[in-house]
Amino acid sequence: MRRRLPPLNALRAFEVAARHMNFSRAAEELSVTPGAVSQQIQNLEDYIGEPLFKRTPKGLLLTDAAQTALPALREAFDRLSEAASQLTAAVDGRRVTVSAAPSFAAKWLVPRLGRFEAANPEIDVWLSAGMELVDFTTGEVDIAIRYGSGRYPGLEVTRLMSETVTPVASPSLLADRPLIEAQDLLNHTLLHDGSPDADESCPDWAMWLTARGVKGLDGSRGPRFNQSSLVIEAAVGGRGVALAKGALAQADLDAGRLVAPLLASTTTLDYAYHLVYPKTKSRLKQVRAFVAWVTAEAAAHEAGVQTMDNGAGI
Repeated sequence: MRRRLPPLNALRAFEVAARHMNFSRAAEELSVTPGAVSQQIQNLEDYIGEPLFKRTPKGLLLTDAAQTALPALREAFDRLSEAASQLTAAVDGRRVTVSAAPSFAAKWLVPRLGRFEAANPEIDVWLSAGMELVDFTTGEVDIAIRYGSGRYPGLEVTRLMSETVTPVASPSLLADRPLIEAQDLLNHTLLHDGSPDADESCPDWAMWLTARGVKGLDGSRGPRFNQSSLVIEAAVGGRGVALAKGALAQADLDAGRLVAPLLASTTTLDYAYHLVYPKTKSRLKQVRAFVAWVTAEAAAHEAGVQTMDNGAGI
């Protein structure tokens, strides 16, 4: 079916002008003159036979027709931008861009990426570590890995794995001051995870000590770190005992740099790690390959943790 559409440049000028409610600022964004913006708006008004702006002494106002059409037009430009990025990604199928929180990227994802690269030598992983929200419409990020509730409206969401917290410390620290029961923490410095990915089900030291009846120890004292990876590194360095997220500490536990002497006190959290991406991204072969690989890695991780827990008699 042949589509009858107004000029794309006129639609773009209208969308930008409506966003700024000012022709001069719209002209700056579009790198044209205010007169050119005005002319494009006039062309669009002539095309549809209706005015789009009311010129008042106080500035511009949108007409009823403009207010009605603007949300759909903005959505259309978002989809057009996404489609353009899909075209680029489809041509360059060698790259998949993944966004992940810094601690998860450093302690869990990066140590495993070599296996993905070995299995998919034709694909390059571009990893962006950050906590900010991802705007998928720009096309700059293909997949995000996020720690949260799993509620991400309008996006495909795949649960990767759950998370726990448990006290961990370096073996050398515990050689001098054993940690056999929770009350033994009175002899240790507490290391605090102050990372911003807040989870109400994740206890801090004060909550953890209270739940286990430990008295005489101020659960608010001790060094605090704004990234989970930093509190784990401090524990590896022997600075104290960290209440650490299990998935992030697992590599150090496996390597013997950390031990978890109070495994029976592990707490399972409500939040989990999730893969998040637009449905359109799943059409890209590099995205499908990464999703299949990281899902399998997460399943293997959880199976290994379960085996360890069963061995500890939990």
